[in-house]
Amino acid sequence: MINVGIMGSTGYTGAELSRLLSAHPHVKIKFMGSHSYAGQAFEDIYQNFRHMTGNINSDADLETMSKECDAVFLALPHGIASEKVNEGILSRTKIIDLGADFRLTDADIYKKYYNKEHEGKELLSEAVYGICEINRTKIKSSRLIANPGCYSTCSIIALYPLLKSDLIVPEDIIIDAKTGVSGAGRAAELGSLFCEVDETIKAYKILSHRHTPEIEEQLSIAAKTKVSLIFTPHLVPMNRGILVTIYAKLKSKKTYEEILDAYKKSYGGEYFIRMTKRGTFPETRWVKASNFCDIGFVVDEGSGRIIIVAALDNLVKGASGQAIQNMNIMFEFDEKTGLESVPVFPC
Repeated sequence: MINVGIMGSTGYTGAELSRLLSAHPHVKIKFMGSHSYAGQAFEDIYQNFRHMTGNINSDADLETMSKECDAVFLALPHGIASEKVNEGILSRTKIIDLGADFRLTDADIYKKYYNKEHEGKELLSEAVYGICEINRTKIKSSRLIANPGCYSTCSIIALYPLLKSDLIVPEDIIIDAKTGVSGAGRAAELGSLFCEVDETIKAYKILSHRHTPEIEEQLSIAAKTKVSLIFTPHLVPMNRGILVTIYAKLKSKKTYEEILDAYKKSYGGEYFIRMTKRGTFPETRWVKASNFCDIGFVVDEGSGRIIIVAALDNLVKGASGQAIQNMNIMFEFDEKTGLESVPVFPC
């Protein structure tokens, strides 16, 4: 049994962490940190937790949590984790940061996309990018996990086997991505209001989304060469889920079976990555409230291109579920513990 703390417990990501961890047999939630709701019962904020937890939100800081917790999840806006995490904290507890502060290895790129100086540059080389199926060995011995972004997780998992096997042109990749509104967070902002998002779909942050350099950096590691891509996100009127449709150029003529073999080599033993049957393509409704990522593809022999479709739940595999999967690896629990629930449908 380990003690864990959650900083940012009352956002959607923090609430999902709480939901999943409350059913984890090896975890006790020691702290639920929320500055805005300090002193209030968690079940009063999220009524779906009624009778499920007696936790009270506290204003405990990371210093306090690090002394009493084996692991702390940081579900905070960018810029905070890099100010708070230091060698002293890491000497006492393991940190799983669900924010953006340790995802990029280059502090200058971080500044460009997040408009802020990075306050923890000395830790960037230590942080492990937490896609479990790719960096499992490094995660096992890490003290600091950079939990990936939701778009990034879906895009990287979908493309990694093809770039690692040198099957596609690394400079000619287009990612068309769509997400539900929970990806924007719980804050009451105009662009997230019901009347602003219902019955419409829109592209946003074209050529400027913050997950773009994250995706490019990790895929460049896989390809062992510079990967450049166009990433266009869209907001769709649903609560949760991500669907990415990816267009890439094959380096040479390949059959469906040859491409499938590349996926099997990378993910053949991976529980949380599911390849759809040929001719069937992922849908967000098939992964809701689960830690699964579904992938399907088709080869266009005429153009020499491949189209990949992948789907995951942005709050689970795209955030909190993957964070718990990272925790399981770090503490040598069965990786699936607390994450084996069947996707919810209909939902």
